[in-house]
Amino acid sequence: MNLPNKLTILRVILVPFFILFFYLEAVPGNYLIAFLLFAAASVTDALDGHIARKNNLVTTFGKFLDPLADKVLVISALCCFVEKGLMSAVPLIIIVAREFMVSGLRLVTASEGVVVAAGIWGKLKTAFTMVAIVAILIFCCAGVTEKFSLISDILIWISTVLTVISGAVYLKGYWKYIDMDK
Repeated sequence: MNLPNKLTILRVILVPFFILFFYLEAVPGNYLIAFLLFAAASVTDALDGHIARKNNLVTTFGKFLDPLADKVLVISALCCFVEKGLMSAVPLIIIVAREFMVSGLRLVTASEGVVVAAGIWGKLKTAFTMVAIVAILIFCCAGVTEKFSLISDILIWISTVLTVISGAVYLKGYWKYIDMDK
């Protein structure tokens, strides 16, 4: 098992610990620990792909698990935020729907031997979503979530708009593989 794949597995392993500390309000500094775990998991996301491409260590396992690990990390954080009342469920539903759509699109195109690579809009969506999650976690650490709820809402909705745009770009670019009229 190569280093990028180990980093991806580490990201998956960090998710339950992030969730655990996010909810352990009896533990002093629980939000700080959750923030640090999320940040560490996010760093592994940036590192694994960079190392894999730079050192020609791209594997089928990595192609499978990396996007899955990203989705588990992000959706877990957003679900926690919805349950705690830190964001509306509507952006989460839109984000999850887009993830299902793109994953389905990737399955269909893969059967045709075509790989749906991450485009600039997908990367922008991912980066901005991570920034929004980190910002909300920082507000939690500071105990000022209500004071900055408008900022959190704006960040999440910008992330949601980027999510919709990136989904539409993928759908438009690969529509010929799912067009039922052919």
